[in-house]
Amino acid sequence: MNWMHRRLCASRPWRAWLTRDLLPWALTGIPGGGTVLEIGPGPGAATDVLLTWAQRLTCVEVDSALARTLARRLTGRDVDIRCEDATSLSAPDASFDTVVCLMMLHHVAPAARQDRLLAEAARVLRPGGTFVLLDSRPSRLMDVLHVRDTMLLSDPGTFADRLTAAGFDRAAIDVRSHSFRAVARRPDAQAHLH
Repeated sequence: MNWMHRRLCASRPWRAWLTRDLLPWALTGIPGGGTVLEIGPGPGAATDVLLTWAQRLTCVEVDSALARTLARRLTGRDVDIRCEDATSLSAPDASFDTVVCLMMLHHVAPAARQDRLLAEAARVLRPGGTFVLLDSRPSRLMDVLHVRDTMLLSDPGTFADRLTAAGFDRAAIDVRSHSFRAVARRPDAQAHLH
């Protein structure tokens, strides 16, 4: 994440937009509570909301400086902040009820690494668990924010197939002008017995 993008993601306007518009959209129809994994919290704008939504929250952030800053800011709160790569999670299989990945997948490249992240999200979800992703769509603002930075935007039109290949089922994609939402489930083990 370049300096301009870091500054935006830590800003009050971003936090307000995320809290007012993006998170309600992301979490629509998703039951709160339970164990939740947030992949790529960055400065933690969504983390603050997820702390009130989850029973137990774990965050994995690959950027060590961001992970340290977030851990310091949330000292005393009931959250586990880990500095690790989400393409190779340390959590055991079937550890979480919900995995959320909010506005960060475009920072992962190449597409094979994105697919590995999706497969890891499926692996750590309990059977029947829910995966929720929001990510950006192409725009001039995205181009400006990612000068000299990694940006690989996903095609919402093929994202359901990528989720299925990663081990999810019942994928639903909702597209807006600036972003898209993907919700998928890890197959319930009981469903395969019938």
